[in-house]
Amino acid sequence: MGTSLTPEFWERFALLLIAATAVTFVLAALFDALALRRQLRHTHRPPIEPVAPPRAPHRPRNGNHRTSVHG
Repeated sequence: MGTSLTPEFWERFALLLIAATAVTFVLAALFDALALRRQLRHTHRPPIEPVAPPRAPHRPRNGNHRTSVHG
């Protein structure tokens, strides 16, 4: 039950092999570029520092003055 592989088979096989190799190289380059971009983005970010809430301005008080209830 031996079947011979025809020249048409080898032509299609070669074309599909070249196409698959090209797609593999293109996808590998794309994923490498995306990984490099992601890595560079994370390394160049400044460290996150906690921000203190703004403080109310200081008003000097007299010792004999009481704070108003109305504002």
